[in-house]
Amino acid sequence: RAKAPLGSPEAKQQGGPAASRSGPRPTEEGGGGVVGLLQRLGRLEDSRQRAAELFRWLVAPVAPGDFLGRHWERAPLLVRRGDPGYYAGLFSTADFDAALRGGEVHFGTHLDVTSYAEGVRETHNPSGRALPSVVWDFYQNGCSLRLLSPQAFSPTVWHFLSILQEHFGSMAGANTYLTPPGTQGFAPHYDDIEAFVLQLEGKKHWRVYSPRTDAEVLPQFSSPNFTQAELGEPVLETVLEAGDLLYFPRGFIHQGSCLPDAHSLHITVSSYQRNSWGDLLEKLLPAALQMALEEDVEYRQGLPMGYLGYMGVANSDAVDARRTAFMEKVQSLIKKLIDYAPIDAAVDQRAKSFLHDCLPPVLTQSEKSQSVYGFPARWQDGGPCDVDILITKDTEIRLLRHGIVRLCNEEAGVMLYYTTENSRVYHKEEPKFLEIDPEYTDSIEFLLSSYPNHVSVDTLPCETLEDKISLATLLFEKGILTTKKPLVQV
Repeated sequence: RAKAPLGSPEAKQQGGPAASRSGPRPTEEGGGGVVGLLQRLGRLEDSRQRAAELFRWLVAPVAPGDFLGRHWERAPLLVRRGDPGYYAGLFSTADFDAALRGGEVHFGTHLDVTSYAEGVRETHNPSGRALPSVVWDFYQNGCSLRLLSPQAFSPTVWHFLSILQEHFGSMAGANTYLTPPGTQGFAPHYDDIEAFVLQLEGKKHWRVYSPRTDAEVLPQFSSPNFTQAELGEPVLETVLEAGDLLYFPRGFIHQGSCLPDAHSLHITVSSYQRNSWGDLLEKLLPAALQMALEEDVEYRQGLPMGYLGYMGVANSDAVDARRTAFMEKVQSLIKKLIDYAPIDAAVDQRAKSFLHDCLPPVLTQSEKSQSVYGFPARWQDGGPCDVDILITKDTEIRLLRHGIVRLCNEEAGVMLYYTTENSRVYHKEEPKFLEIDPEYTDSIEFLLSSYPNHVSVDTLPCETLEDKISLATLLFEKGILTTKKPLVQV
């Protein structure tokens, strides 16, 4: 999560087809700010629907289908909302200050102090804890402050991203950027993530430039800093104000600077880092080749004697029947690889990595009361009380969320990866998984296909009632299952 947004996102255009405008959101949509929105989403039974609705809110009034068709990975989008309170409650300078005062923010790890002046980009991080007096002195002297992974310090940002990640099927990360009036914190650059800039406070002047070459379209990695001389004319230039949204795809160069009369606080929500077809093939092709070597003798046959004499760059212009035969043989072997490609297994491995990246779910009050996290086991009257988890054949259960588990068939056995024990800090915990008896895979798939409906334990397709109760109890203890009613009435 800390890695996802690797730079400062910036810039937007004055009107045209890439800009959308809307007035204040209706009360039923924006009432209660972001916290109220998250509470309303919590009343939706299906976590996939929650994620889709949050994304719709994020790009509103642009319809999600229009956004995906016209802008996603293609072109920047500016949404002017004329509603300074649209993001109210998501994150603020007061939250920034509270994080510093909490004592857990350290320079370099959680906070970067930066400046950009006269074409020079500098980082001014001291070592150790980011004391408020030191941080605010840097800010007062014209330095920008980038808080990495605010979800580790803000429950609201954590909640927001934990829902949104299910919509992307890829890690949703965030950084916040606080910039003093009349300054710029970062040099022009492009990132390797899809960036959504949410202007929280103040305003900021942005310029966005198209990728300079085909090789810079949807890049795998972020760029170094550019000088102004290396840039052409921006395709977007605007001043973002509180409540506005700016989106740009990876590879679009951007820079943002504060106007003399106002500070800026924005949060960059990001996703789709290393989530391309090429990244899938990096997993898939070695696995396909290994399988081909094991199963097809043609891949294990020796190279032709003397091939070094007619192949290689030095011989690339030679007209030789042996070269033609060699090329055709290589092409034939590559084409045959598709027959050995374990595509579903490679996708499962990417899903496994995604679940490791994921933020843990934020539970609603009802979810908490119906899961192990609200189970009332406690010490009372000199001894443990309400300790036993009593699940019966009639107990009605379902997955806590649709996107929190993934079954993977691996060499060591069938593994069920899950997110409920992840950390809010990126990869602080190792991947969490259970080794599942292969006989239980049908039951896991049944729970996935039944979601968001509850099913009775007795309907799980296990051989015996004992197995059904055993599996349900195990998944409940790991926070993966909830029950329709609390197991213990307190």
